[in-house]
Amino acid sequence: MNCKIKKNTYLLSSAFLAILFTTACGNKSKNEGNMPPARVYPVQELTRQTAVLESVFPVTLKGEEDAEIKPRVNGYIDKVYIEEGTVVKKGQALFSINSPTSEQDLASAKSALERANANLNTARLNVERIRPLAEKNIVSSVQLQTYENAYTAAEAAHNEAEVALKASRATSGWTTVTSPIDGIVGSIPYRSGNMVTNATTLTTISKTHTAYAYFSLNEKALASLLETLEGETQAEKINNIPEATLLLANGSVYPEKGKITAISGIVNSRTGSVTLRANFPNKDGMLRSGASGRISIPRELNDVFVIPQKATFSQQDKVVLYKVVRDAANQNDSTVQTIISVLPLPDGKHYAVTSGLSGGDRIVVDGIATLGNARKIVIEQQ
Repeated sequence: MNCKIKKNTYLLSSAFLAILFTTACGNKSKNEGNMPPARVYPVQELTRQTAVLESVFPVTLKGEEDAEIKPRVNGYIDKVYIEEGTVVKKGQALFSINSPTSEQDLASAKSALERANANLNTARLNVERIRPLAEKNIVSSVQLQTYENAYTAAEAAHNEAEVALKASRATSGWTTVTSPIDGIVGSIPYRSGNMVTNATTLTTISKTHTAYAYFSLNEKALASLLETLEGETQAEKINNIPEATLLLANGSVYPEKGKITAISGIVNSRTGSVTLRANFPNKDGMLRSGASGRISIPRELNDVFVIPQKATFSQQDKVVLYKVVRDAANQNDSTVQTIISVLPLPDGKHYAVTSGLSGGDRIVVDGIATLGNARKIVIEQQ
């Protein structure tokens, strides 16, 4: 009887232990199934390289020379010899001005010279007539001196009349308005029949063999630009600024490269900016004075890391990415959120990293929306 009881007790204990073991193993398998599997992500190992940035600024184009054409006499426009956009040469006739005042002044000057000629001849005859009489003491020397003085005054009046006639003829010649330079004609707001004065701008002639592109930089940006350039003086630094690209208003790229040649010596007190000028060759006349566009200035960055923008995200105005670190103990790779400083590259798809990373660091370059900090990952094999 006792042996039977012991045997049953032994069987029950074995069954209980088996149940406990099965339950424990089942719970363990269930817990392991709830753990998310490590996902595969593409990773980039960082090496230092050279990147080219582009700084873009709005520009206003001006001609090498922009001459405002104004009449030198008052009157009415009689003829217009040119059209807008015409290429003209220095000395070419542009407008004819009907100026009655100039004609009257010329006629008056001619009459004044004729009177002065007559007076001078009369004074000369008087001196020639009185001098022999004075030498014979028939008339007094005082009388002779009076006639000689009258002759001198007549001669001076004659000279003044000649000068006045020359001036009137010059003024009369101003009724034909000519171009002071070679260039292209701008807009012509006044046509035949319009009254104009010497304050009226008839048109503008722009010499555009070389086009000037003017743009502004604030003092901080200018100092930053000059710091990156070689040279002791500002002139040497300007000469070392890389050639610039001009982007036209329609979005196209102007085929000729430009060179920054001048920096204004005066800071605008209202805006705190400095004006710079870039020269662009314009032999074909494609660039017109008064046009607008943008100028792109390249800048080389040495020893930086270039990464895709899609590898980053913004967090409280900071640029963040996931750096990959390896646990030396179990050889697992996991992510660490890292704040970096960047500069956008011209292609719009990459950043140049200026701080926050070191050579040899590895970063996740795609799929970061599914990542979090301290997340185990599997590195995609290249």
